[in-house]
Amino acid sequence: MEVISSGEGRELTLTLRGELDHHAAKETMRKLEWELDAALPSKLTLDFSGVSFMDSSGIAVVMRALKRMRAMGGSAAIKNVPPQAKKVFTAAGIFRIVPLEEGGKSDESKTE
Repeated sequence: MEVISSGEGRELTLTLRGELDHHAAKETMRKLEWELDAALPSKLTLDFSGVSFMDSSGIAVVMRALKRMRAMGGSAAIKNVPPQAKKVFTAAGIFRIVPLEEGGKSDESKTE
């Protein structure tokens, strides 16, 4: 699993590429935490456009990111989620907790 960092100011986007399964989750979380510590963003966006497969371990990665961002007084969102990963997130109700950005904006109908 590759984690690519981009952004400007206090906004950080982490683009994930590869398979996000139980084999990759621990290393992905380590990379994510390193990027958060380095950038100290107020907003984190996890871009799933490069994720070819995801199991429930992806939920743990998102929840860890959200927990870290809330501890830093910031927010998190998800975008560009492929259909297979979207099914996993939807089944878990993740979009009630973390906003899904579609078309460059937060899809508020998916959040509470």
